[in-house]
Amino acid sequence: MEIQVEEKKRKKDPNLIDKKEYRNRYAAFFKKYDKEIKEMVNIAEENTLSWGSLLERNAIEYSDNIAIKFENTVLTYREFNEIVNRYANYFISMGLKKGDCVVIIMTNRTELLTIYTAVSKIGAISSMINHELRKKTLIHCLNLTPGKFIVLGEECYDIFNDVRSEFELSGTQELFFVPDQGTMTLPEFFTNLPEVVKNFPIDNPSTVANVHTSDPIAYIFTSGTTGLPKAAILIHYRTAGYGFIFGQLVGQLTPNDIIYICLPFFHGTALMTGWSSAMFMGAAVAVGRKFSTSRFWDEIRKYDATAFSYVGEICRYLMNQPPSPEDLNNSVRVIIGNGLRPEIWVDFKTRFDIPRIGHFYGASEGNGGFANILNFDCTTGTTTGTYAIVKYDIENNNPIRNEKGYMQKVKRGETGLLLIESKGADQTFRGYTDKKATEAKIYRNVFTQGDEWFNTGDLMRDQGCSHAQFVDRLGDTYRWKGHNVSTTEVEEVLNVNDQVGMSCVYGIQIPHTDGRAGMATIVPTGSLDEFKLKNLAENFRENLADYAIPLFLRFKSEISVTSTFKFKKEVLKTEGFDINIINDKLFALLPNELDYQPLTKEIYENILDQEYKF
Repeated sequence: MEIQVEEKKRKKDPNLIDKKEYRNRYAAFFKKYDKEIKEMVNIAEENTLSWGSLLERNAIEYSDNIAIKFENTVLTYREFNEIVNRYANYFISMGLKKGDCVVIIMTNRTELLTIYTAVSKIGAISSMINHELRKKTLIHCLNLTPGKFIVLGEECYDIFNDVRSEFELSGTQELFFVPDQGTMTLPEFFTNLPEVVKNFPIDNPSTVANVHTSDPIAYIFTSGTTGLPKAAILIHYRTAGYGFIFGQLVGQLTPNDIIYICLPFFHGTALMTGWSSAMFMGAAVAVGRKFSTSRFWDEIRKYDATAFSYVGEICRYLMNQPPSPEDLNNSVRVIIGNGLRPEIWVDFKTRFDIPRIGHFYGASEGNGGFANILNFDCTTGTTTGTYAIVKYDIENNNPIRNEKGYMQKVKRGETGLLLIESKGADQTFRGYTDKKATEAKIYRNVFTQGDEWFNTGDLMRDQGCSHAQFVDRLGDTYRWKGHNVSTTEVEEVLNVNDQVGMSCVYGIQIPHTDGRAGMATIVPTGSLDEFKLKNLAENFRENLADYAIPLFLRFKSEISVTSTFKFKKEVLKTEGFDINIINDKLFALLPNELDYQPLTKEIYENILDQEYKF
């Protein structure tokens, strides 16, 4: 079924960009920033900007400006650069060189930022492991990017130790330990990293001169439709250069700003848009260990933050809190992030008095994105790259091609699949460490013979004036709690359970929430009366991150498949957990509960009435 919006509806759509207002804002914007944009283009062409060179510039130009605030720690750019240099010079003495990989497993704190930056100064690559992963998925990521060094935070030791015997340590890898609360002794075979770097020089290492804009800086793990995470390759331009886009053009930050980041730094939003905005502008980053609804505004006030980095779920959680006179007691003038839903956009701005929402769209592995540089409401913004939103047959899960075999662009106001052309030095899709996975994301001969386009896997609405609005994810990946969840990964955990004969996982909508929550349809091996739901819940918690655990279960005697044995998920997605149209047994994992319970009419109604805060 092709995704369409009737002409009559498109004319009334309030989310379309007004052409006259667009022209006015566009002219004013480029009058103000034309010189800076040209300079940034030259930097990219010269291939000289790197994360390390950016810090070294700041250590001179913004020497006494605050670089990092974290709990009781405050570091200026000069101090931060000196500490980074100690680590970098030590790593060099240990044989780390350009192109080597360093695995980092830590939560948000100063040492994480220090180590990441030290590795970047050498031209080595930081593998930013998601510390919320468990068992098989964690092992997969560790094996996918084997590091010459493994740097482990005290707070992550247990999850690493649980799988240590199951992944392929080479025996030559150096293991480093970074204390946190200091409650455990140094593990056997580990070196106390902060201790051994103390006496190393604070001088800038010479290696920075050999690190280029196009060189890899990090691996970020992203879920894909094929199952386990893939390691997306980030280059220095994606972290250092994006600071110009998001810090100056989108956020319009100054060296006096402080951006609060409580998103994990293995997450592209924190790493590539939040922190880079501060670095590029000589501003400060205030680091939160993790997001807390109850502590969020207190930390904003504690750090005197004038900006914060977000995903849409953060905004929704904050909106769900009871209104308070303290809502306006903040110094935030701009937020930078993605996923803010149109239905709460204006209310969020008004309630917390935030004049500028620097929304963007992009993927860690992607070759382009959108940014709301003109500060319109309810949009992912615009892009300078070449993109197309094409007609898509959602029923057959394919773009629609015409009689000549080419795809067709949607009209203004219509929704389709977003493609970004893979072409040129700055817009080539660099993909993943796995070449097959990279190839699977490319469409060819889209509009002309021989052209190549990156398939984002996302449905977007064409808003006109080169603006677009995010609608939904396609295929076997859905987004929940700010993370992309692979249905195949969850199904693999389900299918090793002796009670499960067959399973099918998909994302479904819960009213008044962002993204899609996980739901699993299960064909049990025995009777449902004998099915041990508690064991299943425990198995999920052991093997999946919290955000990947299905919130709803549906039990059936069989699951319909296509002729190629793919599950027919569209009907299941549409029916969701609607107890009024489903005759099968349904179960729900409610907030703050450990076990599934039968989905009754009362619970169903309470979910619709927002009695439960998912």
